[in-house]
Amino acid sequence: MDKQPWIILSAGDNVAVATAAIAPGSTVAGIQARQKIDPGHKIALTDIPLGAAVVKYGQAIGRTTAEVKAGDHVHSHNLHFENDRLAATANSAPEEATAEDKARSFMGYRRADGRAATRNYIGIIASVNCSTTVCRAIADEANRTILPHYDGIDGFVPIVHDQGCGMSSTGDGMNVLHRTLAGYTRHVNFGGVLMIGLGCEVNQLTLYGQSGAGASKRHFNIQDAGGSRRAVERAMGVLREIAADVGRERRVPIPVGEIIIGLQCGGSDGFSGITANPALGVAADLLAAAGGTAILSETSEIYGAEHLLRSRAVSDEVARKLDEKIAWWEDYVALHGASLDNNPSPGNKRGGLTTILEKSLGAVAKGGRSPLTAVYGYAERVTAPGLVFMDTPGYDPVSATGQVAGGANMIAFTTGRGSCFGCRPAPSLKLSSNSALYASMEEDMDIDCGTIATGDATISGKGREIFDLIIDTASGKKTKSEIFGYGDNEFVPWHLGATL
Repeated sequence: MDKQPWIILSAGDNVAVATAAIAPGSTVAGIQARQKIDPGHKIALTDIPLGAAVVKYGQAIGRTTAEVKAGDHVHSHNLHFENDRLAATANSAPEEATAEDKARSFMGYRRADGRAATRNYIGIIASVNCSTTVCRAIADEANRTILPHYDGIDGFVPIVHDQGCGMSSTGDGMNVLHRTLAGYTRHVNFGGVLMIGLGCEVNQLTLYGQSGAGASKRHFNIQDAGGSRRAVERAMGVLREIAADVGRERRVPIPVGEIIIGLQCGGSDGFSGITANPALGVAADLLAAAGGTAILSETSEIYGAEHLLRSRAVSDEVARKLDEKIAWWEDYVALHGASLDNNPSPGNKRGGLTTILEKSLGAVAKGGRSPLTAVYGYAERVTAPGLVFMDTPGYDPVSATGQVAGGANMIAFTTGRGSCFGCRPAPSLKLSSNSALYASMEEDMDIDCGTIATGDATISGKGREIFDLIIDTASGKKTKSEIFGYGDNEFVPWHLGATL
């Protein structure tokens, strides 16, 4: 029997989602399609009056701007954003973790301070845009001349950016930049760090002490070294000393509960909230049950579904912090004459997503169904286990940068349109929401979640497959992004405040 080319996500929905192209006149759940419905797009299951709520995932995703007939294509031409929330339904239980799930381990690096690493890099970190070229030159030279002598080192990674000067020395902009860079200097996947400044910038190296102190955490200024080339030469001497220490590290068994994974989605489509995101949510539930941490972020992309997270908060204080983040974003976009509904990109809409409410309901599925244990500001150090939330923009590189600065030693990234991404020093898994994307970009995608839509896999089964791959990757298996070389250009701290 042929599989039906559509799916209804909740008993209360008045739209179905096409899992394959639906031709006009085709029968969908007892009604005839009145227009062609592309994969990922919505078809009305009943007549929906003008101004009535369109319901998907059991939640309102907007209201109609015209009368909709059963069988009509429901999208941007007849549906618009309205700040509605349906009452949160009772929370279903998280994916049940077995005793074996909780007892699993991975092969990682145990640092001297007790933290667990999934990679063993050495970071070359720029304090300011002015030192980025030198940092890249240092990393290139070290990878060419030093790395071949140390099998235990994964590489020398330049962490460069466009900030650090031409900005106020106080206020949100500098606070966020400093917190982000400090998070990278102490990141567990960096066995050693060399931080390079110019010398006269606002973001002085003295703000970072000895970049975390210790023989493997060092810094100096280009001006003090006598210029660019001499800075590279000086760095080679320093890095040989650091490498001699870091190169002795070896992988050892570590409980899976010490994995901290950042959850990301980008280039989403109409399948993201049906396949890849809920499957990743299952893996997040299993990790949380084992004592690990999953970081959900992208505040502008959970807007409209924040009430579902709020209902899972472990305390009134956690719920209040989430409310404060949402209120800040409402004020922030209003100040700039924008709307949070501007968030769905043209690619998102071509893939079937219509409003921020629809996108957000699918996005929160990445966090699974575990209780929300804590809420953090951007790049704040994450210490709570379980599902936590970090306030970040929806822009993927900025969001992931904050998660890694907060301590994520891995990233899992779902995509429906084909985002390309890496985030060194944290290995980044890519999960495709549909099989067509996986087939066309197989060298970039680690797992095909599109088999859920075709009925060849279940959300639970695919989630466990992701959980297995998280453990394998934490143990050293390279992701597709790592194999290609992504990760040097995706460090993008959130830029707040005036450029002076």
